[in-house]
This record gives sequence, C-alpha cells and structure tokens, in this order.
Amino acid sequence: MYADQNLHHKRQALQQQYDLVAEKLKRLRCDYAIMADTLVRFQLEKQIEQTEAELNSLDEQLQKLEQVLSDGKLYRALLRLGYQKHTLAFRKFIEAHSIAAFLIHGSPDYGQRWLLNRLVVQYVPSVITGKIVRINLSRIARRSDTNALWRELGGRVGLDRQSPIVEIVERVYQWWQTQNVLLIFYDVDFLSEISLKDLIRNFWLPLTIRAKKAVSQTSDFKLLMFLVDYDGCVASWNVPFTEKLDTTWQPEQPVKLPEIFEFSEDELSNWLEFTADELPIKLVEQVDETIQIILKNSDNGIPEPTLGEICRLSDCNWYEQEEKWLRL
Repeated sequence: MYADQNLHHKRQALQQQYDLVAEKLKRLRCDYAIMADTLVRFQLEKQIEQTEAELNSLDEQLQKLEQVLSDGKLYRALLRLGYQKHTLAFRKFIEAHSIAAFLIHGSPDYGQRWLLNRLVVQYVPSVITGKIVRINLSRIARRSDTNALWRELGGRVGLDRQSPIVEIVERVYQWWQTQNVLLIFYDVDFLSEISLKDLIRNFWLPLTIRAKKAVSQTSDFKLLMFLVDYDGCVASWNVPFTEKLDTTWQPEQPVKLPEIFEFSEDELSNWLEFTADELPIKLVEQVDETIQIILKNSDNGIPEPTLGEICRLSDCNWYEQEEKWLRL
C-alpha cells in the first residue's frame, strides 16, 4: 500500500512538471511565431528543441509509471481469483498455530508457486522478512537417495554438507529463536515416498517437537514449511497428512491443502464482477465474451495459462511480471 502511495505521489509530481514544461513550450512557440529578429528566432529554435526533448522524456516516464500502476492493480485483482478453499484452510491453521507445514499440490501448470506466494504475501507477510530457505529437490538426481536430501538441506542452512540431521535441526531451531523461518521444498514429487517420509520424520518432527516446548517462552515467530508438488502425485502417497484442523492436530503433522483444480466459469464470472474497478475496461464490458476467450486459451481454466491470458488481455506480459510478483 505504501509503495502504491509513493508511486501515485511520484506520478502527481511528474504530471505537474510535465504541465509546466508543456506551458513553457507553448509560450516559446508563440514567441517564435511573432519574432522577426533572426538571431532571437535561432535562439528560440534551440530552446524549443530542448524543451520538446524534456517534454518527451517526461512523457516516457509518465507512460512507464502508468504501466507500473496498471500492472499493480492487475496483480491485486489476480490475488482475489480462485483458491478460496486453499486460503480458508491455510488461514484456519495459521491463525491457530505459529508452527505448521503445508502440502501444495496439483497437476503441472496449476499455479502451485503462485498459490504459495499468494498465501504468504496475503496472510503471513512478515515471514518474508525472516530467514527463508529454498530447496529445489529436482537438483537431487536419485529419488531414493535420502542422503542426497540431507546433504542438500545441510548446505542450504549453511552447514557442512556432511552435517548430521541433528545439527541441521539445531541450526533451524536457533534461527527460529530470533526470527520467522520459512522452509520451502520445491518439487517434492522428485522425491521418493520413502524420502519424503524421512524428511518429515527425521527433520520436521524433531524440529516441531522442540519448538513446541519453547513456544510459550519465545516471541510469536512463525516456523512454516511448504512442500510444493508440481506433478500431483504426492497426495496419494502413504504419508501422514491431515486436511482438517481439530483439537487433536499437532504441528508435526503436515497439512494437505485441497488439490488445485481449473478455474471454473462461475469463478471467472464472479471475479470479473467483483474486481471490475481494478481491471481494464475491455475485460469487463463484455464479461461473457471475456470468459470464453480466457477458457479457450487456457485449456479450459488451467490456472497458469489462465493468469497468462488475463495478463495478455490486459496488455501485461505474465512472463515478465512473474518474477516480480512471485518473490518465493
């Protein structure tokens, strides 16, 4: 919000400067039109050229700033599209506990990373300022080699790659004593079922058990872990996930968020209606036509192609914005 306010102030200042320079150019041209003296006309020509260049520069700056503001409005609108069940489940757990692990899962191109960023940015933004450990499990070539997992994890937390698991747990625990900690395991579908069980049993379980004992004695720092499945296979594994928050749930048991599905026609219709003020007019003046175009060009609502098509229709390049919008 503060960033948007700063951008609006900057645009206002640029517009005022543009108006002043435009008025100066107008006066110079009037003076040139009535001036008979050759030397003075030559001087006015040079001033007009310089002022025109300054005005063009200000115009380019204004156009770029307008595009940034437009892209920002579109981003905020996209944060309200779909994933209602996922956000509701996440909020229930995160508002009740400061320690939790979550499985985000779905078929390829279903917006797993988008959902991860959306959940964190919207509901636990303070975590981004803490310690973040990102682990891309596709780097581990042999799915059944659990030792490769521990070596990768040890290196990512700043320890020797041969460090025992107990030291890895201790390092993360010590971090959590003074700051929020966010652990992200991308591509958990690259692991074997046994390796994922080992990760939960030998890393997450002892970490959460120790953290729970100290939680009443520390500040309310978050300790969160995300397991991101891009293939949609992990949910069917024999791994002790839970799906509902009840009185028996403990943080050592990872939460399986709902599977990600396609955006429905009703979801798109409701979204276009309720975010109309934040979207380009051409998207909302013919809602039914817009929905059919989006569905046609997104394989009937697959999330990532849908986001890309909405951006295209809004004169915004999804691929250029993706890395700006997705901080995790």
